[in-house]
Amino acid sequence: MSELKLIPARRGVADRMKKGQTLKVINTNGLQVIDFWAFNANDLSEPLSMEHTHVSIGRIIPEVGDSLVTIQRRPIVTLIADTSPGIHDTLMAACDIYRYQLLGAVGYHDNCTDNLAEALEGIGLKRELQPAPFNIFMNVPVSDATTLTYFPAVAKPGDYLELRAEMDCVVAFSACPQDMIPINGEACIVQDAHYLIEG
Repeated sequence: MSELKLIPARRGVADRMKKGQTLKVINTNGLQVIDFWAFNANDLSEPLSMEHTHVSIGRIIPEVGDSLVTIQRRPIVTLIADTSPGIHDTLMAACDIYRYQLLGAVGYHDNCTDNLAEALEGIGLKRELQPAPFNIFMNVPVSDATTLTYFPAVAKPGDYLELRAEMDCVVAFSACPQDMIPINGEACIVQDAHYLIEG
């Protein structure tokens, strides 16, 4: 029996997947953005790449059936199900302390960049690089062909994505701690999420 695992609010976690296993990323309470990364389990310097995926799929938001690829243009995960409205982001860098300082934060602020490093350390690995994440459930549309606008996520409680591993990989998640602009809902409340690996 597979175990439902927690992505704690404001924090990150990482796990290992074998080729052919499936991953369900669940927006447990709705509205929460989840930064997601994947790395070749045998070479952490080969991550999932949003830039290379844009070229591979010909659009900026993946759809069911699309394979997301690494910097070597090899499929690493395939999107096989999506019960959400299908609004996700592949353009934004992970938030970091510098982003929050620019927004006016004083002192340390939890952030997805640090969460990735801590998540990998939690399973005995060291981050080798900081690739751009697949920002699951994040709602940052491009308008007028050039302008980015930050809107609240529209995912409902229980909405999920399901991804199939196309190679042995390490996956990592961060329940984005952004509470200074309303990407995690108008109230800017950061919430827990969950994931499930099966197969």
